[in-house]
This record gives sequence, structure tokens and C-alpha cells, in this order.
Amino acid sequence: MKSSFIRISIVFLILILSNCARRGRPTGGDKDEVAPIMITSKPAFETTHFNSKSIQIYFDEYIKLDKIGQQLIVSPPLKYKPIITPLGSASKTLNIKILDTLQKETTYIFNFGTSVRDNNEGNILYNFKYVMSTGGYIDSLNLKGTIKDALSNVVDKDVAILLYRMDEKFNDSIIYKGLPNYIANTLDTVTWELTNLKEGKYKLVALKQKNYDYKFKPASDKIAFYPDTINIPRDSSFNLALFKEILDYKLARPSEVTKQHIVFGYNGIAKDIKIELLSQVTDSFKSIQAFESDKDTLNYWFNTPNLDSLQFKVSNKEAIDTVMVKLRAQKFDSLVVGSLNKSVLNFNDDFKLLSNQPITKVDDSKIILMDKDSVKTPFKTVISELKTQLHFKFEKEPNKAYRLMLLPNAIQTFFESNTDTIRYLFGTKKITELGSVFLSFAHVKSYPIIVELTDLKTKVIQSRYLEKPQEVSFLNIDPEKYLIRVIYDENKNSVWDTGNFLKHINPEEVIYFKNELDVRANWEITEVFDLAK
Repeated sequence: MKSSFIRISIVFLILILSNCARRGRPTGGDKDEVAPIMITSKPAFETTHFNSKSIQIYFDEYIKLDKIGQQLIVSPPLKYKPIITPLGSASKTLNIKILDTLQKETTYIFNFGTSVRDNNEGNILYNFKYVMSTGGYIDSLNLKGTIKDALSNVVDKDVAILLYRMDEKFNDSIIYKGLPNYIANTLDTVTWELTNLKEGKYKLVALKQKNYDYKFKPASDKIAFYPDTINIPRDSSFNLALFKEILDYKLARPSEVTKQHIVFGYNGIAKDIKIELLSQVTDSFKSIQAFESDKDTLNYWFNTPNLDSLQFKVSNKEAIDTVMVKLRAQKFDSLVVGSLNKSVLNFNDDFKLLSNQPITKVDDSKIILMDKDSVKTPFKTVISELKTQLHFKFEKEPNKAYRLMLLPNAIQTFFESNTDTIRYLFGTKKITELGSVFLSFAHVKSYPIIVELTDLKTKVIQSRYLEKPQEVSFLNIDPEKYLIRVIYDENKNSVWDTGNFLKHINPEEVIYFKNELDVRANWEITEVFDLAK
């Protein structure tokens, strides 16, 4: 009996020691979802008469800094960025070392955005700020508003909101060379707020940049601006619209892409561009030119091979350039023609062919368009302004299969290349497989307006131009989700126009319908687009 008791006691003791020796992660308890809390700082938060070169901020737990170089906004901006630690390690203390000379009688804001997080769970201390003043008081006025894209419904993130004091030193060129007096950032929201401002007159600008130097570079940056002077204090909210400026015209170096094909690239508007050949060539020399679709490029084809170089005078209004193009390409593009359409043709589209050589002649007598019953369908062909596309215009019927046949020599190009026999099969959907949208409009400020039906990526599917009040219909469209937008065409040129900062021109106003339109098969949607909402 005694022996059994001893054995049981020994086993019990081994189990206890075994459990005590086990290693593992503790379980139980709620997940930490609380952001770090600032306990104190040296110098104190909102201290006045600041004259230190370093700041220490103490938190209640270990923190880490995420993307501090991108997230930290110092307002007014410093010429030399401060040194922030810790980087790559955890600490309960955030250190700021100031390398710049601070302005007198100025309130400074160090906004850390979303960079301060706790070390364990990564809980973010949103928009954490350290504020101090080199003067005797803390400025306390503010300015707020929203940001959007002038044309798209997609809003950029990390937009810098800049405020410039309009004193005797201010002029419009400061946004290109100087720094603002105050800076804020939208981070990942559409709202913004500038805080701790001094009373005065200001210019409000927003920039979407890649390098965050707060100097406007039209070639890469988007800009928004409020057209009038802002007097602070002011209770109004300011709504800004970002846009990309059209650059001033500038010719890029032309280049030979293939044998007998040169491209002239450019920036800006070049609708009046003229290419004049300066080189001496034979009387048989011919050329043809056309703009490239959706590119700042002009194509120039010429018929004479085996030339060493060509010299051109390129003019666009007052701008004149003289350029030389060395001709070294050995490969000539053989003629290739293909369809730009899918096998199912949209009711609102033309059937289109694309050529890699400019099209100059089309013989409609050598083209046959038939339905599935071998009944010929009347059509008309149009060579596009691009010279490389051929459009077939005809009255399409629902649920119809079509056969298009091009006999030899139906298409001739600038290089006197001719097509062989080409066949295409395509068709249309049933009316019951498509939907339609009917729109009327309320509170239109002025006409004309451009009404656009776009996909969810704002690619334009169809558009209508209204010079007076009337309803709009988009008939027989594919079942998809769509957006509707209205453009106030202020200069009556039938396209949306962007803005220009130096000319004090904001982009033409664009308003999106409040909801996506979910178009379904065999369904009609009727909506009233109230432009005042």
C-alpha cells in the first residue's frame, strides 16, 4: 500500500514538472487594438519660445515607424529634412533632430500621418502631430476642404495641400521654385485640413507628386488651385479638382521606326504642325503623314528607299525646328491587315480593319458583305484620319451573322501593297440580350453639355452633345455596369478641356451621376440626372 502511494506520488510530481517545463506562446486574452498613446514630450507639446535642436516624444508602449520619409509632413517646410529615429527598430521614444534654422514667430507642425504604429499589432496612431512655436503663442486658425480628380471619378491618394502667404514676395512662379508656408496631406481620404494657421491672405494649391518636393513640375505633376485669394479666418470649405496641364509645345527628336517610316514625337498641342522636306530628292519622292491615335506622335511615311538621311523643317504656329533624321533601318514592314473588333459586333460600333501601312485606296466593288442567308448588305467604307484604319458603316440587324470578304486588291496602301483575299465572320446579339438607358436632366447651369456613358474605368463608350434641353438615350448596350458624366463645354469645342495655372484657368466642370447604372439584358433604365446634387 505504501509502495503504491509512493509510485502515484512520483508520477504526479513528474506531470507537474513536465507542465512547468513546457514552452509555448501564452493563449487567451483580447487582441490589442489600441493605438499608442503619447505620454509626454521634451520640449512639451505646444510649447512656445521653442529654441531647441531636438525633440523627444514618449509613448506608453513600443512603437515603430512605417514609411516615415513619405508620411512625415513638416509645416512650414524645412530646407533640410529632420532626422527621425527609431528606424527599423522598436522604441518607446520618438526622436526628432532639427538640422534647419527655424523661422522666428512661427508655429511649426510635425504631422506623422500614419507612420506611428505599435510594435506588436501595428495599430496606427492616425495623424499624430507635434506642434510648437518659436514665438510667444500657437497659431490656431484652420482651413479645410475636399479633393477630387477633374475628369475621372477615381481620387488620387497622398495629395499635398499647399498654402502660400500672399505678401510682397508672392508671385505665381513661387509654386515652381519656392516652398509653401503650410502643408497638409490627404493620405488616403478625399478630405484635407490645414491647421495652426496665421491670419492673413493666402493662395491655395494642391499637388499630386511622385517625389514630394512641393515644387510644381508640369511634366509629371497634377495640380489643383482655388482661383481667388483666401482670407483667413474663413469658415468656408474649399473643393479642389486635380488636373494635368497640357505642356507647352515642344518637338522631340524624330526617329526612324522601320524602313521608310519616321515618327515625330512632341509635347503639347500640335494640330497646326507642318512637316516640310528640306533635302534634295527625286521627282518621284512622295510622302504621307497622319497623327497616331491617343499618342503625341505624327507618322511620316515616304516611298523612296536607300536614302542616307532626310532633313526637315517642322513648324507649329510660331515654333520652327530644323531636324535631321539618319536612315539606318533595314527592315520594311510587309502589309498586315487585321480586325479591331471581336466576333460579336456592338450595335453602336463600326466594323474596323487596322493596317500597318497607310491606306490610300479602297475598291468597294471588290468587297462583299452578306448575312447568313447570303443576302448582300449595303455598306460604305471610310478611311480614318489616322490613315491606318478602314471603317465599314452599315445598318446592323439584331441576332444576325455576317460574312465580310475582301477580294484581291480591295485595299491598296501608300506603298502600293495590295491585300489578298481576306474573310471575316462576326455577328450581333439579340435585342433581348441588350439593355437601354434613358436620361433627362435637371438644373443644368448652361449649354452646351457633353453627356458621356463610360465603363467603371471611365473609358468612354458613347457620348451625346446637347446644345439645348433634351432627353438622351443610349440604346442596345451590353449588360454591364456604367457611369454617366456631364461636361460643361464652356468654350463649345465638343471636348473636355483641362486647366492652366499660370493662365488662371480651371478645367471644365465634370459632374458624375450619383450611382452606377447596372444595365441588364432586356431591361430599360430611366433616370433623372440632377446636376445640382
